[in-house]
Amino acid sequence: MLNQQEIIQTISMIKDQHLDIRTVTLHLSLFDCISDDADRTAENVKRKLLSRAGRLKEVVEEIQSKYGIPIVNKRLSVSPVSLIGAASGGYRKIALAMDEAAKTVDVDFIGGYTALVQKSMTKEEREFILTIPEVLAATDRVCASVNVGSTRAGINMDAVKLMGEVVKRTAELTADRDGIGCAKLVVFANAVEDNPFMAGSFNGVSEGDCVVNVGVSGPGVVKAALENIRGESCDVLSETIKNTSFKITRMGELIGREAAKALGAEFGIVDLSLAPTPIRNDSVGEVLEEMGLSSVGAHGTTACLAMLNDAVKKGGTMASSHVGGLSGAFIPVSEDIGMIEAVRSGALSLDKLEAMTSVCSVGLDMIAIPGSTSAATVSAIIADEAAIGVINNKTTAVRVIPVAGKEEGEVEFGGLLGRAPIMPVGKENADAFIARGGRIPAPIHSFKN
Repeated sequence: MLNQQEIIQTISMIKDQHLDIRTVTLHLSLFDCISDDADRTAENVKRKLLSRAGRLKEVVEEIQSKYGIPIVNKRLSVSPVSLIGAASGGYRKIALAMDEAAKTVDVDFIGGYTALVQKSMTKEEREFILTIPEVLAATDRVCASVNVGSTRAGINMDAVKLMGEVVKRTAELTADRDGIGCAKLVVFANAVEDNPFMAGSFNGVSEGDCVVNVGVSGPGVVKAALENIRGESCDVLSETIKNTSFKITRMGELIGREAAKALGAEFGIVDLSLAPTPIRNDSVGEVLEEMGLSSVGAHGTTACLAMLNDAVKKGGTMASSHVGGLSGAFIPVSEDIGMIEAVRSGALSLDKLEAMTSVCSVGLDMIAIPGSTSAATVSAIIADEAAIGVINNKTTAVRVIPVAGKEEGEVEFGGLLGRAPIMPVGKENADAFIARGGRIPAPIHSFKN
């Protein structure tokens, strides 16, 4: 139970430090919607989404009013559509049904237009992946993800090559909106099944029929706590982050359990990731600078981020027995004012960001790159991130946005998606390597039976 002091502290966090519940995500299994007819499958999907998620917005708003805790997003997540549509092949029709249902129940996004191809691809899965650009261009709220590698399976380089082409095609089809379709597409290694955050959310095959997962935020809260201990040792620094994370997670579990009960769903997990916004004092980049960096990207950045990520996880796991999702510190460039300013000043490069992803959640996220970047180079960026994830047994991801017709400057996406400086990519290429295809074998440490 929350005591009086914790309640007072939480009120201060909400009022002054931008604390919020970033998302309440209702995860739904669609396996009972499968049929051998595309129209029937799509209709089944729409019917289930409307029946199970019809009260989601109402319930979330009631909880927000009851506790006075801001809940920024209401989202849906479904079973991988590559599996749901395999019998009928009606992938696009399912996506349109998802989008229509999401608009009807008024959620921000719906995830699960997903394929899990870390080892190989069936013919149907390849056909599904090829529909992603058109689907993301034709829908407003559908999000897509593809898992191309895992520590256990290695890296499917055929899928990596294909996804570079898919990212480029998605950017082209949404070029009139600066490639915004790519903001709804993420490529994973070691994707998790209970992630409430978009664009990578899907309801894993081992998940239940109806589950509530919650994503919390709190970079501003951590930054405020660190301002009170300037000059203290790293031991004190870590302990302060851990204690702050504990309080944030307790609030997230309270909201998740209330929402699950009201919706007749199972409570799943709290994802305690520090999810930033473009607002001042609500930035992971600013937290890192408060730890002692003159700017994000300085030597020492990776060490600071590693400590931050570890302390967040330790504090969260002590606060809840159901911590899951990605849980750590996100470093999306366009969504974090500290990251944006570091890129603008030249302190933060794509190479340094890649190094940082070896110790954070999740990877190269919301990064605008020149529109002239080739599909093979996008694939090479994906391959590098997948290698970091596979070798280190962690989730990594790539969400890059090739901005057609632009080589430099910035693009404005608005809202939580923020503003993205266009970051240069390396001039050399790995075209011949990407063209090889095949599979990079699993690392030796994956064999633990």
